[in-house]
Amino acid sequence: MVENNESRPNPDVLLERAQREENAVHKGKLKIFFGAAPGVGKTFAMLESAQAKKAAGADVVVGVIETHGRAETAAKLIGLEILPRQNEFDLDAALQRKPDLILIDELAHSNAKGSRHLKRWQDVEELLGAGIDVYSTLNVQHVESLNDVVAQITGVIVRETVPDQVGELASEMELIDLPVEELIDRMREGKIYVPEQVERAMGHFFKPGNLNALREM
Repeated sequence: MVENNESRPNPDVLLERAQREENAVHKGKLKIFFGAAPGVGKTFAMLESAQAKKAAGADVVVGVIETHGRAETAAKLIGLEILPRQNEFDLDAALQRKPDLILIDELAHSNAKGSRHLKRWQDVEELLGAGIDVYSTLNVQHVESLNDVVAQITGVIVRETVPDQVGELASEMELIDLPVEELIDRMREGKIYVPEQVERAMGHFFKPGNLNALREM
């Protein structure tokens, strides 16, 4: 009887498939809290979710949170372990600490000169590879392929972006939305930017037409 070698599985292919499956099992999961503009409540929602995870027994650590002076957001940090920071997020400390879940705010942020990675999303990618789950936040204007469209709508060129494929890293994406009228009220009340920035923002990015267009995107 002649053995048909063509029907036999290629051992190299089988090994590669097994390694991919093993890596997928041990890789961390990314959840992105996604919004149309600053101030819709992404960081607040992320912290609420993290507090629920901690209450359920998960080991939760704060890597980077930008409260921007918002008292209600800062209050949600109470009871959460916060990794010490120097000029930037301490990636090596996070990898050594290896919590179940780490919070890394503002995914599109550019790291300071001298950091291991140029962009914060690259830090997140390394954390995921180490088997650590990550929560992060992102606005629509920071998505690279939408950057030109956002500039045409708002007249504002957003410098910090993430490649579209970064979104593919996410196993879950939660849309955080707020009606335009409420968002503008929050702006006027000083709950998004400090007072000296409010007037400029209201005359540019935070025009109702701009915000409606961003929400549709």
